[in-house]
Order: sequence, then structure tokens, then C-alpha cells
Amino acid sequence: MAIKTQRANRNNAPIPSGTERVKVLLTHAKIQKRIREMAKLIRKDFPNEPLLLVGVLKGAVLFLADLARQITGEVTFDFIAVSSYGKDSRSSGQVKLNKDLDSSIEGKTVIVVEDILDTGLTLRYLLRILQQRKPKNLRVAVLLDKVERRLTDVTADYVGFAIPNEFVVGYGLDYAERYRNLPDVRILSLPGGNH
Repeated sequence: MAIKTQRANRNNAPIPSGTERVKVLLTHAKIQKRIREMAKLIRKDFPNEPLLLVGVLKGAVLFLADLARQITGEVTFDFIAVSSYGKDSRSSGQVKLNKDLDSSIEGKTVIVVEDILDTGLTLRYLLRILQQRKPKNLRVAVLLDKVERRLTDVTADYVGFAIPNEFVVGYGLDYAERYRNLPDVRILSLPGGNH
């Protein structure tokens, strides 16, 4: 790849020391297979319902797009943006609403689509806000679940993969806004072992 910090190849060839390292955790093919399975589960639970997918920006964009294409029947989407990480690799523990939904969710079947469920603080905040708006149903689909990092009693209804407590990038997930465009999910290691 053109950017120096993204020079790991598909075979995970060594990168010169002093640069970031990325190692594939979940391949694009494996992700797509699981998304097809999740789409079937969602449609099975709501066979005749129009579904509103609410994507959590920016990380969930790729996941939402692929999931929406796999769900049969009527599907619309909207987006909401919150922040808890900033430019660091660890959550600040504080959640802020940056962009609200464009339309009402009252009486609708809503699936919150999130890239990763980590501490649960962001999702708990979102669910509290959305529940107050009286949706008919409110469910959560996450691509990645880091169960051991949970700080609050929040779970997802549809989970792509449970993953270890590693800092991951790719397929929409970022580190300081970088790496989102990678087609797979990778573990990021920074120089000096920090991440």
C-alpha cells in the first residue's frame, strides 16, 4: 500500500521496526459470510416488517451497507454520530452526540448497527436516547464484540464475531481516522507495544 504505516501485505510480512503493524484477524470473505447469516436472522425475527437500520458513524458504514444489501424486503437507513474515542486508541469513557437522526423512529422497527461493542458505554447511551423516541422494536447488530472490555450491562441481539481484547482496525474501524478502508479486520500494534 502507498502509505508507509500500512505496508503489511496479505502474508503479514515483517514491517521495519518503528512503524505500525497490522495483522489480519478476520478476512473479508469470513466477514461477508457472517453478515449473510446475520441478515437472515434479522429477517427471520421480523419477517414482514419494514426495517430501519440506524448506522453509528463513522465505523459502521461499511457493515451497514453490506448488511442492508443482504436483508430482503423493505429496508431504509439513517445515521447517528457519537464520539467517545477522539484520536486516541482508548475510550475516554465520555459519550457525546455529534449528529442526530434525520427523521422520527416512533412506531418503527429499528436495528442499531454498530461496528464494535467494547465497554458498552456508547451503546447504553444510544439505546437510552432511542428508546425515549418510542420505536416499535429496538434491536442491536454489532460486527465485533469485545466481551471482556464491558463496563456496563449491555448486549447485542445480533453479533458477528466475539474478538479478543486487541485494538482492531479495518472494515470501517479506525485509528485516528486511518485504516477504515482496509477490506478485513486487523489487529493494530503501535511502535513500543502501545495501542
